[in-house]
Formats: sequence, C-alpha cells, structure tokens
Amino acid sequence: MRFMILVKADKNSEAGVLPDEKLLAEMGKYNEELVKAGVLLAADGLQPSSKGARVKFSGSKRTVTDGPFSETKELIAGFWLIQVKSKEEAIEWVKRAPNPFPGTESEIEIRQVFETEDFGEELTPELREQERRMAEQMAANARKSQKPK
Repeated sequence: MRFMILVKADKNSEAGVLPDEKLLAEMGKYNEELVKAGVLLAADGLQPSSKGARVKFSGSKRTVTDGPFSETKELIAGFWLIQVKSKEEAIEWVKRAPNPFPGTESEIEIRQVFETEDFGEELTPELREQERRMAEQMAANARKSQKPK
C-alpha cells in the first residue's frame, strides 16, 4: 500500500522561511530511516504558494490564478510517498517524524494512493497496459535523471 504523507503549510513556510540546520539534520535522519527500512519512494519540500499557480476547470474553459493563496491551512509544504503494509504502519512512521515546524503546532495528513487494482473492471486491459508502459517510462526517466551530468 502506498501512502502520500502531506505536510501542511504554515505562515513561515508560506513566507519562504527555510528550515534551520537542526531541523534539516533531523529530517535527514528520519528520511534515512525510511530509506533503510525500504519504505520511502519519494520526499520533497515545496516552494511557497506565491511561486505557484492554480488552474480552474469549468467545462472546456481554463482559468489560471497565480499564488499566493490565502488559506494556509489548506496548503501543502512538503510530502513523503511511502510504501508500507497498512495505514497503521504509515501512522507509526509519521508519529516518528520530527515536527516540521518546531515550536508550533503542525499537521501531517496521511492519504492512501489508489492502486491499479482499485479501479476494477473500469480499467480495461488496454488501460492497464498503458499504465504498465507509463510506469516503465517513468522508472527509466527517474534513472536517467539520477545519472551524473
């Protein structure tokens, strides 16, 4: 089972305040534990919403709104993507994470990722093959981006 672990933003992350050396070291240690346990698939912090945009869909119309966005509690400051056996295991991993915003309350959300088999018969054999090919290409792209330039 894959889970997306979402670190909710706060006023400091939205202001572009970077973590200090202590928090970077704690996060590095935690990420290393996830890697050694074989559960970490991806992890990154996100730039503030002031550097982002939203695209609103209304029928065939697209409207672009540049950040920043006002509802800080609804914004994401970073994420982990982990693969574990259960939601309970995901929760246990998150409980071990350092507080992403020391000295304040922080919130981390855990959301299960859909797997191909979750879509049942609606995902036809042709669509399953397309998913398989895309997964292979993404893995190849990831390997390519890892090579020294």
